[in-house]
Amino acid sequence: QVQLVESGGGLVQAGGSLMLSCAASGRTLRGYTVAWFRQSPGKEREFVAAVSFSGNTFYGDGMKGRFTISRDDPKNSWYLQMNSLKPEDTAAYYCAARDGVWATRVSEYDYWGQGTQVTVSS
Repeated sequence: QVQLVESGGGLVQAGGSLMLSCAASGRTLRGYTVAWFRQSPGKEREFVAAVSFSGNTFYGDGMKGRFTISRDDPKNSWYLQMNSLKPEDTAAYYCAARDGVWATRVSEYDYWGQGTQVTVSS
């Protein structure tokens, strides 16, 4: 059974930075695409970024330039560095993984973490 656990969320002022981490257990995700999504109250879960098994990165609209996704396969982990945070980035952030090429839809991901809250104050 694959388990994903996020960490690194918290409260930060606008313009600040946070790094989220996702640690996987149960099996290696070396050949998987891994990703981050976020969800604000009353909104649908939104694609943030993904990194393929080959290291190619993909970002959602408005994410590239402020957010950077990376992975560390020996540690079975991946990360989301978030800079220049804005109040509208406030959301629960979820890590996810899929056995396949990169994708942006929630339904295409096989495994999910429980989420970590990021709150950006103005």
